[in-house]
Amino acid sequence: MRRTISRCLAPGAAGLLALVASAAADPLPRVVSINLCTDQMVLMLADPQQILSLSRLSDDPRSSPMAQEAAAYPQNNGGAEEVFAQDPELVLAGNWSDPTVVAMLRGLGLRVEQLPVATALDQIPDQIRAAGALLQQEARAERLADDMAARIAVFGDRPRGDHVAAFFYPNGYSLGADTLSHDIVTAAGFRNLAETLGMTGGGRLSLEQVVAEAPDVLIASPRYEGHSRSEDMAFHPALARYGAEGRVVFSSADWICGTPFALRAVDALAAAEAALDRRGPSE
Repeated sequence: MRRTISRCLAPGAAGLLALVASAAADPLPRVVSINLCTDQMVLMLADPQQILSLSRLSDDPRSSPMAQEAAAYPQNNGGAEEVFAQDPELVLAGNWSDPTVVAMLRGLGLRVEQLPVATALDQIPDQIRAAGALLQQEARAERLADDMAARIAVFGDRPRGDHVAAFFYPNGYSLGADTLSHDIVTAAGFRNLAETLGMTGGGRLSLEQVVAEAPDVLIASPRYEGHSRSEDMAFHPALARYGAEGRVVFSSADWICGTPFALRAVDALAAAEAALDRRGPSE
């Protein structure tokens, strides 16, 4: 009797087991990233076997805070032929990725998704969730996004001081409102000189403006090997006191992309703001 029942159930059970096995075997999308910021999203969220290649900047520690992790994976140069040959199910790019390459890959039938540039810290959790959905890693993304949202909420309770910071990069390049860097500065408790002067997005400050406005802290890029005349303004003798007094904060790879590493930049800058408070007005 038992054998008869088993024989009757066997076809249905076999079909059910086949359906379950098929669902379990449904592969996660294999991905190629051609953008520095999507590299980091992939490294944070994807399983290792999903990652076919990352952009050529992925393992540069000056550009990526995840350079060490990225070194384990192949790189690509962002060319359409190279990416197509890797046969990915998903290509992740940025809004500013080469539009010709993006169009070619889509024309060849590949799925290309472009993630927007984050201009505020509170945009990052949703961008993590969006990347997680594309990579079919929703649970992992939700945990990371929730953790980041909770940490961002703490910044709302941080008191805003009267100290002013000025972005002063080579050639006087600066950053004003509607940029992630501006949001990092304000989350750390500073006012942004470029924003107070009416700058939105990227622009330039003159050396004379910086000297006349006398911000409390300069945010600059570290000087690399070799020499570039574009750096002369940022290291002009008129600004020497900032270096001598420890009032220069060098931005790092943490500042570049809308990822949880941006919160590390906030913490570093907040420490610089707290140090100004400890010095007192005489200093």
